[in-house]
Amino acid sequence: MIQTKGYAAKSATTPLEAWNFERREVGPKDVHIKILYCGVCHSDIHFARSEWFPTNYPLVPGHEIVGKVVEVGNDVTKYEVGDTVGVGCLVDSCHSCPSCEAGQEQFCAEGMIGTYGSQERGKETFTQGGYSDQIVVDEHFVLRIPENLPLEKVAPLLCAGITTYSPIMRWRMGEGDKVAVLGLGGLGHMAVKIAASLGAEVTMLSTSPEKEKDAKKLGATHFVLTTDEGQFKKYTGYFNFIINTVSAQHDYNKYMQLLGVNGVMVCLGVPPVPTPVHAMSLVMGNKTIQGSLIGGLEETQEMLDYCGLNNITSEVEVIPIDKINEAFDKTIAGDVHYRFVIDMATLK
Repeated sequence: MIQTKGYAAKSATTPLEAWNFERREVGPKDVHIKILYCGVCHSDIHFARSEWFPTNYPLVPGHEIVGKVVEVGNDVTKYEVGDTVGVGCLVDSCHSCPSCEAGQEQFCAEGMIGTYGSQERGKETFTQGGYSDQIVVDEHFVLRIPENLPLEKVAPLLCAGITTYSPIMRWRMGEGDKVAVLGLGGLGHMAVKIAASLGAEVTMLSTSPEKEKDAKKLGATHFVLTTDEGQFKKYTGYFNFIINTVSAQHDYNKYMQLLGVNGVMVCLGVPPVPTPVHAMSLVMGNKTIQGSLIGGLEETQEMLDYCGLNNITSEVEVIPIDKINEAFDKTIAGDVHYRFVIDMATLK
């Protein structure tokens, strides 16, 4: 077994702390990665605090991982020692169900195996994530990182990047489309960058007036302060798409008013409680609400390649690992521009 250092949640109510654990030995199809950076996703907090599902502790969060290959199994064909690689939200699936065969491993019929907090296939152990110095992953779930991008700014692409890229591409958002992004956080700022890069007219919807400058710097053409009734009404029926990144409880019906005929709201954030949607919000204008969950491995590689070609990265604040609990609190408060990323060189 490979002795590994990390930071773990030991319960839902205690801070993360240093924890040593074991990774499996490198198998024939495995890639052994020295982790250099790991992004801090809001999902890490939900899992660490057992807010979505019952969490198995100890838990090492982290699914926005970039690093260097230090060892490969005998049957690995895609990677060599020294390659710059990434690991996102998935580390295993059945490989054979219709979803896996279609490149949508996140919807594996037998259940996707998340990078942390999932029971490993055929074992009683649970996966542990990227708040650690190394990881061992099947080569199918390893991604190649564009060499021209700074690694600390690439890390959040492995979750925030693919989560926004996937629906933007699915709905072919681009030139001629009016796209609203609800919420300027880790997901929202990537949605603005990607949609704007494709030629869409992007509008930021936010409750925070101080975010207007940042939104326009990121590529938004317009900014709507949603607490200003006059501004809000001005955009009634205006948008083709709304990318909803908000995980706090809010009224979907209110924002559906901003969609034009055949408009689509894509929900990426997951509020803690169910949100009522009145049928009238949908039938008046043939409107659609759709959810979207990350992306498969092929699409995630496509996203990384696209970002490499277009020089798109996340806006980050790099922190040492011993500041992770403070980073959790600031993420909840929205006090981050716009993703914390852990420098794993600080893990001793």
